[in-house]
Amino acid sequence: MHCSPFAADEKGKDRTIGRNALIWYNHPMKTVCIEKLNPIVSQRVSPFIDEILKGYGPEHIHSMHIVGSSITPDFDKKTSDINSVIVLNEMDMGFVKFIAPLGKKYSKKGIAAPLIMTPEYIQGSLDVFPIEFLDIKFIHKTVYGDDIFEGIGISNSHLRLQCEREIKTKLIGLRQGYISSLGDKNLLAGRLAQSIIGYMPLFRAIIYLLGKTPPVQKHDVVTALQDMTKVETAIFEKMLLLKRKKITLSRDELDTAFDHYYRATETIGKIIDELRA
Repeated sequence: MHCSPFAADEKGKDRTIGRNALIWYNHPMKTVCIEKLNPIVSQRVSPFIDEILKGYGPEHIHSMHIVGSSITPDFDKKTSDINSVIVLNEMDMGFVKFIAPLGKKYSKKGIAAPLIMTPEYIQGSLDVFPIEFLDIKFIHKTVYGDDIFEGIGISNSHLRLQCEREIKTKLIGLRQGYISSLGDKNLLAGRLAQSIIGYMPLFRAIIYLLGKTPPVQKHDVVTALQDMTKVETAIFEKMLLLKRKKITLSRDELDTAFDHYYRATETIGKIIDELRA
């Protein structure tokens, strides 16, 4: 399935052109467009989109978007989840109940539970989750309906404040993770691997605050951050490799990595503090 136009039949209702199953709804023309996705992602997500549109009714859905690593060169067909955002015209718990049973079926194909939002929620949450919405703004593909994320505005002051909060939270998490590993090598490796989650959206936000459009690919993000801040960021690349199980580290190497990781994070926190205006 690629771009599937919807057109009116003789009864004045809409149907999907060129497909065996018909989707009936009274709604202006919309299309499902997935031809620009990675072919593997497209193949996996196509039946998921179809089932939602057939089972719930397109008239209730503002738009559907694929977000995150599945639309970047970092996508790994074996380990990467396919993340999505479904924007409803109005929040409806009926949709939540409808989509819940699909989780077991589609999680086997690497499709994560979608984020469910409304236009009103998005507009009212830009000041609370500016990092997350900035990341969606730069890394998303609209596969159905209107692109609601392209034109959203992010306040630099809200963004800087969340960056500061995120860095301080990560420093606490690193200290607690090291202590809770109880000197166990495997536990420490696991704590460090998990801790890198969330760093890339944070780094993109910092790059944006420093005046440049952030890159999409993780390696480019880390490189750009080093170029702009002069902070040695190789340790973050190492943590990404550790999370993907591309490398293993001895106990001494883990201790050294933790020290570099913590100090680099702390230094970036000081840079964020200096952006306070």
